Amino acid sequence: MGRRILFLGPPGGGKGTQAKMVRRALGVPHVSTGDMLREAMASGSDLGRRAEAYVSVGDLVPDELVVALVEERLAREDAAGGYLLDGFPRNLPQAEALAEVLGDEALDTIVYLDVDEDEIIARLLKRAQIEGRADDNEETIRHRLEVFHGETEPLIAYYGDRVRRIDGTGSVEDIYCRIALELAS
Repeated sequence: MGRRILFLGPPGGGKGTQAKMVRRALGVPHVSTGDMLREAMASGSDLGRRAEAYVSVGDLVPDELVVALVEERLAREDAAGGYLLDGFPRNLPQAEALAEVLGDEALDTIVYLDVDEDEIIARLLKRAQIEGRADDNEETIRHRLEVFHGETEPLIAYYGDRVRRIDGTGSVEDIYCRIALELAS
């Protein structure tokens, strides 16, 4: 089996951008829970219909449904040679469920993009302005960061020495180079 990588980092930390670049370099699927939920709901699958019942009223999809979606996705042939998870697990119960379903070796490397909060706020405010997202103001961004830290700190402790902290500031190319060097070691 190839590399099994999890990308962690704050909202606006560049996970999606970097995950796509690493995916191309390693030739493994980029497994994004957001993309999977949208795909499952669009397909009308049983899991998709169950997820839509939560999403349509603005609730988070329960962990057991997200775990089932991830398990189903990772069972596909293209993930046999490794995968890159983005956005899952996002909390300790999801990490424990993933380990229960796929075993403790479900992940071998956790890349944590470490970005200063002021930088994150500036990035997200700029993105909100560009995309016209009125819901992303400084107050909501700070709340999202608070929630992120509350959920992620236990994950970092849970994964221990598999976590590789990468400086997530600078150009997209510089950050990618740091990640590639870490993954090569």
